[in-house]
Amino acid sequence: MGNSALIVIDMINSYDHPDAELLVPSVRTALPQLTRLIGRARAEKVPVIYANDNFGEWRSHHGEIIETALAGKNAGLVEPVLPDDDSLFVVKARHSIFYETPLSYLLSQLDVAHVVLAGQVTEQCVLYSALDAHIRQLRVTVPRDAVAHIHSDLADAALRMMERNMGAAVREADSVAF
Repeated sequence: MGNSALIVIDMINSYDHPDAELLVPSVRTALPQLTRLIGRARAEKVPVIYANDNFGEWRSHHGEIIETALAGKNAGLVEPVLPDDDSLFVVKARHSIFYETPLSYLLSQLDVAHVVLAGQVTEQCVLYSALDAHIRQLRVTVPRDAVAHIHSDLADAALRMMERNMGAAVREADSVAF
């Protein structure tokens, strides 16, 4: 059957990009549920893996990405979801958490067969990551209230696509089973 892992997508963010003004309100709405989900995963000893953009800084490592995000004007959106000492961190350069990253190998080493995808952006990185997880034959759960969007209509369509086309379990964060 395999283990579960919670993957937190792109939440270590400086919000210094063109879509930030549209994204930030949705992040604020999703943040309490995401924070609880991370806490529950940690309490249940479920691996919490951060998959995060490198913001085009090809010399960056996760510590620098965190420092940059905490120095940004929306550090309050980052602080509640910071990685702890047990968290794992994968740096990504494109939309999917799998594209050109070691994530597939990491998941195989952890015997993970089920991924819970939370974070941002629903209609971009979460959607593409769900598709890539699906084609890798991983079970996918997406907590609809623990993902943030830029455009709500596209996010709604993306959630429907994940559920219908990829067999993802789309549910509220508090009902996610690891």
